[in-house]
Amino acid sequence: MTDASAGTWPALAEGLYERLTGRGATISYEFADLVVEVPDRTGTDAPRAIWRLDGTLNISTSEPAR
Repeated sequence: MTDASAGTWPALAEGLYERLTGRGATISYEFADLVVEVPDRTGTDAPRAIWRLDGTLNISTSEPAR
């Protein structure tokens, strides 16, 4: 995944999923009162969603059995 391919939230999520799939990997993050402002689009005046995180976020992937 290059910097250019992660230009949007969906592209970033897709790249992360591709890197984890089939590797049995889990990424675990611990947060304490973290506040993240997620912009709706690029630009300094873009509206933002406010995400508040307090606890653990686990990201893992799996594939259906073949």
